[in-house]
Amino acid sequence: MTAKGEVAPRSESNWARAWRRFRRNRLALFSLIALLAMHVAVIFLPSFLKHDPNTISLFDRFLPPGAKGHILGTDEMGRDVLARLVYGGRVSLGIGFSAMLGSIIIGTICGAVAGFWGGWVDVVIMRITDAMLSFPVFFILLTLLTILGTSIQMIVLVIALTSWMNVARIVRGEVLRAKSSQYVEAAIAVGNSNLAILARHILPQCIPSIIVAATLGVAYSILTESSLSYLGLGVKPPTPSWGNMLSSARSYIWSAPHLVMYPGLLIFVTVLLYNALGDGLRDALDVAAHR
Repeated sequence: MTAKGEVAPRSESNWARAWRRFRRNRLALFSLIALLAMHVAVIFLPSFLKHDPNTISLFDRFLPPGAKGHILGTDEMGRDVLARLVYGGRVSLGIGFSAMLGSIIIGTICGAVAGFWGGWVDVVIMRITDAMLSFPVFFILLTLLTILGTSIQMIVLVIALTSWMNVARIVRGEVLRAKSSQYVEAAIAVGNSNLAILARHILPQCIPSIIVAATLGVAYSILTESSLSYLGLGVKPPTPSWGNMLSSARSYIWSAPHLVMYPGLLIFVTVLLYNALGDGLRDALDVAAHR
């Protein structure tokens, strides 16, 4: 209460300030809206499509956009391009999210353990991390998928196992910073367990950095899956993905350029939007820079 009996205004939380800063970034806000619309489309639009993505019609090969009710035309097998793009978006975005989630979980656990316990545990985890970063990741991906197979589950697993290292380094740095704070020292003094301190007092401080890493991780995973599918080691036909659609269309780049343009443009725009969103979140959630 103030001296005149008025209620004092509530202080703005860090998350409210972050959202206010994020809204000011028009590119990041547009990216968020566009990505939400894209994800809603690939989830719900298939129910309204007239064509099955895998129905072959050799009499309707390479139809131009708009012909015979095919809004974006047909491919070399007479399959509806729009249906395949929508279903392929489900696969590509699903792989991107799943692989990102796996890498975030692995990286957060490794980084938190290394930063909190330190000592030889920190040395071992960080040496493994540095060793993984020193190898050409794409070569490891190709090798593992050649050995283990190219099912969607295996693609998700392999991408996650080769993309957690930067997350681990980020989380480790945040844990080291938070561990030296007074409230963590107070929690140690009153006898809280290590796991309780880590879960209640330290990891919540890492959430902004993890959110940014997750956003950029989706873009990386989508681009990686598309690259693998383009090389024939990703999602296998007839299951559509943007990457294998691009791979199938490369032989017809001159005779049917729209088959290359659509999946290529979606990959480019999606990765660009996720990177713009990640940059906006980094600026908005950087509390120390806006104090």
